[in-house]
Amino acid sequence: MILIAKEKIKELLKLKSDNYLYHREGSNLEFKEQFNFAGLAEYLRDFAAFANNTGGYIIFGVSNSPRKLIGLTEKSIEQFEKIDPEQITGSLLEIFSPNIQWSQQMFGFGNKKFGVFYVQESRQKPVIAQKDEGRDNLIKSGDIFFRYAGRTQRIEYAELSYIIEQRIKCTNDQWMSLMSKISKAGPANAAILDTERGLIEKSKDQVLVIDEDLINKIKFIKEGQFKESEGATTLKLVGEVQPIGAVEVARTIHKKLIDLYPLSASKLFVEVKKQAPDVGKNSIFEIIKSNNLKKDPRYSAYNFRNKTQEEEYLSFGKVPSGVPSIYNSNAVNFILKVIHER
Repeated sequence: MILIAKEKIKELLKLKSDNYLYHREGSNLEFKEQFNFAGLAEYLRDFAAFANNTGGYIIFGVSNSPRKLIGLTEKSIEQFEKIDPEQITGSLLEIFSPNIQWSQQMFGFGNKKFGVFYVQESRQKPVIAQKDEGRDNLIKSGDIFFRYAGRTQRIEYAELSYIIEQRIKCTNDQWMSLMSKISKAGPANAAILDTERGLIEKSKDQVLVIDEDLINKIKFIKEGQFKESEGATTLKLVGEVQPIGAVEVARTIHKKLIDLYPLSASKLFVEVKKQAPDVGKNSIFEIIKSNNLKKDPRYSAYNFRNKTQEEEYLSFGKVPSGVPSIYNSNAVNFILKVIHER
C-alpha cells in the first residue's frame, strides 16, 4: 500500500494571504473540483501520465477559476467513499500495461473534505494503452500519456526518446552488474537462483532443486561472515536439512496462486457474460460483495504484490489499497446460480 502523508496534502493545499492556492498545477499535481465516476476515463488517463513522469497527486475539492478550496460536495464524498480499489485496479490492468501503482484517501481540513489519488512513478516505462476507452476515444490503443506542466497529453518525441534511452541504460547496467559478479566468481562457480521455480541452475545443465517447504526455512545473510574460515563468504541455512543418500531429489511442485485463481475481475465478468449476456458489471460486483466472495477461499484470493501487503492484511484484517482479488471457476458458477435464481 502506498501511504499518502497528510502533511504533504496540507502543504499542497496551502493558501496565500489572499486565500488563493499557493501551489499551481504542475507535472506532479492536478486539481479537480469534484469527483464523479463519469470522469473515470479521464482520471485513469492522468494516472498513466503521472506514472510515465515522476508520479503525482490528483486532489478533488479545488475550484477551477479561481483556485480556491471549496471541498467535496456530499454527492462527491459519497461517490469517492464508494470507490472499490479492485475495480479501479482492474480497469487499469485492462486498459494500460504495465501495471500502475496508486492509492486513494480522504482528508479533512477544517470543515471541508478533499479526495486524493496518488500515483507512483512506474518502474517500467512507458505505460501504454492497450485498448480504447472513454467517450470520443479519450484513450486509444497505443496511446502513451505524459504529465507536462499543468496538463496531461500524448507524449512528445523528446520525452519518449528519453524514456527509451533510460530503459536501455537500466537494462545494460543490470547486465553489466550481473556479468561483473559472474566474472569475479568465475563461470564454473556461478549459479542462477530462480525463486519462481525453486531452482538453482549452474552451467552444463547442473540443477540443484530446493523443496518448497525448505525454501521457507532458508535465510540468507546479506552482510557479515563467520570466522571459521577467515574471509570466506557465508550462506547460512536455517531449518531442517536432511542428508540425501542418492543423487535423485524429489521436487515438490508448487502451484502458483494464479493457477488456483486464474480469473481477474475483468475476466470473471467476461466468463459470466458468456452464459448471462444481459447481466451488468455492477450486478456482478454486487453479488460478489453481498455474498462476501472476496474473503472466501473457495472462490477468491487476494493477489498481494509483496510480503508487506500480506502482513498488513494478516495483522489488521484490512486489505491494502490497490490489491486486486482473483477468482476461480467456482466463483463463476456461484454468480450464475444467483443470477438464475433471481
